[in-house]
Amino acid sequence: MEPSSSSSSLENSLPHDYTMGFSERSVAAAGAAVVSAVLVNPLDVAKTRLQAQAAGVVYNPMWPDFRCYPSCSPSGLHGSGPACNPECFQYKGTMDVFYKIGRQEGFGMLWRGTGASLVLAVPTVGIYLPSYDLLRNWIEGYTNQSYPHLTPYAPLFAGSMARTLACIACSPIELARTRMQAFKEFGPGAKAPGMWKTLLSVLSLRQNTSSTGNVPGYRLLWTGLGAQLARDVPFSAICWTTLEPIRRRLMELVGEEGNVTSVIGTNFSAGFVAGILAASATCPLDVAKTRRQIEKDPARVKNMNTRQILLEVWRNEGIKGLFRGVGPRVGRAGPSVGIVVSSYEVVKYIIHRRRSTTE
Repeated sequence: MEPSSSSSSLENSLPHDYTMGFSERSVAAAGAAVVSAVLVNPLDVAKTRLQAQAAGVVYNPMWPDFRCYPSCSPSGLHGSGPACNPECFQYKGTMDVFYKIGRQEGFGMLWRGTGASLVLAVPTVGIYLPSYDLLRNWIEGYTNQSYPHLTPYAPLFAGSMARTLACIACSPIELARTRMQAFKEFGPGAKAPGMWKTLLSVLSLRQNTSSTGNVPGYRLLWTGLGAQLARDVPFSAICWTTLEPIRRRLMELVGEEGNVTSVIGTNFSAGFVAGILAASATCPLDVAKTRRQIEKDPARVKNMNTRQILLEVWRNEGIKGLFRGVGPRVGRAGPSVGIVVSSYEVVKYIIHRRRSTTE
């Protein structure tokens, strides 16, 4: 990229960006996040269940009068608890999770945690994407004039910083969502706890142990923040470093006479590819984050860290364990990043066009 001497030339070098305030960018990002959260939530549930099962979470029913569906019973007839084939409650892959949750819990449970996802998505993406935009523009403007050779790294630094801000602000909601998706309620008529009840159960861990010392109870709501940052910051850095060159190249092919269709197409394509690559590379860190946030042993909650969890998984399960749930994670991340980025950019485009027309 050629050095720029003014902010106007910088805007011209960013055909996907427009002169908009932080609040307008946040509105665009929040709408994009809602669409993505609803569409990809089943894949998030599948990924979390597979990782939680590997961590030792048991999904067998615990009440004696549980009735198997025919294909689950060794005799092929409806049976009760002990007569059920043990494999009925073991997830073998993404489609198996979908099938067994649908048969055992109802297909509605595939959207378990969607409420938390929506509550999480709006502030997270509302902070993340606008912050990324503004930081990237500022870094590119600075490096263009002073350090042109660093300009290509602007997406990496901006994405990492923006994601850090979003993770810190929204970590308790992420904790609630992970636990809601990982655990299954047992017993006839059992009702799965909502987000607030889930967070209260996390706070109750402090009452069950004296090992927390003088650490304030609310700190438990940020359990797993280190693992989340270890996953999300590299994810964001890889994602934006991959996405920006692809997006710029596609926009060059489209030309300056873009429309809504071209904005959606170029941004979804770039986001889809970037999301897949970033999700694949950071899957081991996602496994560590899930294990950290579903842990119920107060002593392990206090003492375990990301490095210890990764070593433990490597010793017990090898490379397969580190990439547990990679299928649904990649299947979720590609469309999710594509949907969020393209929706965000098209809303920005529409707002910009309307503003230009009125002016």
